[in-house]
Amino acid sequence: MLLPKPGERDLRLDLFRGLALWLIFLDHIPSNIVNWVTIRNYGFSDATEIFVFISGYTAAFVYGRAMREHGTLVAGARILKRTWQVYVAHIFLFAIYTAEISYVAHSFENPLYGEEMGIFDFLQQPDITLAQAMLLKFKPANMDVLPLYIVLLAGFPPMLWLLLRLPAVALGASALLYALTLYFEWNIPAYPAGNWVFNPFAWQMLFVFGAWCALGGAKKLSVVILSPITAALAILFLVFAFFIVLTWYIPGLDALVPRRLEEWMYPIDKTNLGPLRVAHFLSLAVLTVRMVPSDWPWLRSLWLRPAILCGQHSLEIFCLGVFLSFAAHFAMVEINPGVSMQVGTSLLGILLMIATASLISWYKRIEGRSPRSRPGPPGATLVGGGV
Repeated sequence: MLLPKPGERDLRLDLFRGLALWLIFLDHIPSNIVNWVTIRNYGFSDATEIFVFISGYTAAFVYGRAMREHGTLVAGARILKRTWQVYVAHIFLFAIYTAEISYVAHSFENPLYGEEMGIFDFLQQPDITLAQAMLLKFKPANMDVLPLYIVLLAGFPPMLWLLLRLPAVALGASALLYALTLYFEWNIPAYPAGNWVFNPFAWQMLFVFGAWCALGGAKKLSVVILSPITAALAILFLVFAFFIVLTWYIPGLDALVPRRLEEWMYPIDKTNLGPLRVAHFLSLAVLTVRMVPSDWPWLRSLWLRPAILCGQHSLEIFCLGVFLSFAAHFAMVEINPGVSMQVGTSLLGILLMIATASLISWYKRIEGRSPRSRPGPPGATLVGGGV
């Protein structure tokens, strides 16, 4: 069962959101051997799908209750308030991140940092580019998740209203928009060229599906999820995906893949949330729900506490992770590109994320509003909960 008990925080959401934050941080560090522990190297999906699904789940869990108890207007106002808070966080992150990259590029006389991290246009035309950044059209490398979440959250009030009244219609409308997006190739233009890296017209489907699960859909699917046939199919698909991924890294192995299958599969599109990515995520989710029940004793253990803490403060930890990923990249380029530096910066970054989450939790606890003592803000966190 996916749903927690009424009024109780489901620690699985925080756990997997926290783990996803760590994986995203590692994936954002180029040429990093520690990246091989992340799920993107063993299948079609990655931590982004985890973020967006849990984001929709927790948003519906929190704001759905608010809409039932206080009405559509109040709940909608709360969602838009949270949207504004995430937007402000994005602008602050943009300012700090571009300052970090600009300072390093200037201090070490290496303009390639600006090109590599996608801020070359900002350095050339800061006035125009800043305006485009405020419109969410200009995004440096690794800063695409927050704009996606802002758009999904901004459009969530009417969808939540429909989910509470006609959940099947809401889910069907979301799936239809997803299908039409893939067929007509709809997207939002980016600056200075191209489109959004995460197409919100496509990714909304996973967000809405998470919300649908939180509002009763998970209970309806419980028979399917717990079926041995579903588990067997999920395992077979994960094995298939793993084999396909191996063909990307092992020369000659791709000869075993039929040409027609290749033509049907590729490209496995992340921008538009390709169907194979969705299937891979759902397979992982089915097995995870079966193996990790909501009353799993390890959720209360000290070993998992660091990841849970990071998941409970996902907006702050995500922003910190973006900043730390470039710092780690800089250290590997300018100081030492060796394996020891790769492992050291990766572990140090995760430790700093844990320390920051612990500090935030301590501040909230002494203010009398820790996640334990006051339920609510789980859905007010980033993607995964936040997402």
